[in-house]
Amino acid sequence: QVQLVESGGGLVQAGDSLRLSCAPSGRTFNTYDMAWFRQAPGKEREFVAAISWSGSSTLYADSVKDRFTISRVNARNTVYLEMNSLKPDDTAVYYCAADRQRRILGSRSSVDYDYWGQGTQVTVSS
Repeated sequence: QVQLVESGGGLVQAGDSLRLSCAPSGRTFNTYDMAWFRQAPGKEREFVAAISWSGSSTLYADSVKDRFTISRVNARNTVYLEMNSLKPDDTAVYYCAADRQRRILGSRSSVDYDYWGQGTQVTVSS
């Protein structure tokens, strides 16, 4: 079921920045809405950010707004998550997701996404 591959996770210190990448495997997702979710130990998976298929609109969780930026380069079939001013609370496994239904207002709900990556670990130390 894994058709998206995330990369870029790692161990960083609070205040650092890093960029996650999501590269679909086996097919193109250029016409799909894309999103990032994350799941910390003992917590449910939560929405982080989403971007429309065209890249013209984005959504962000309040907890990451003004710190994270989602973007995509359709020519490369790749989605990115630029994370700045990282906090220990950002520690989680980050998942890339794709929604084949292009929603005019996007979606913050995991049930709306049809394809998922295996996740990449992001650990932020104090």
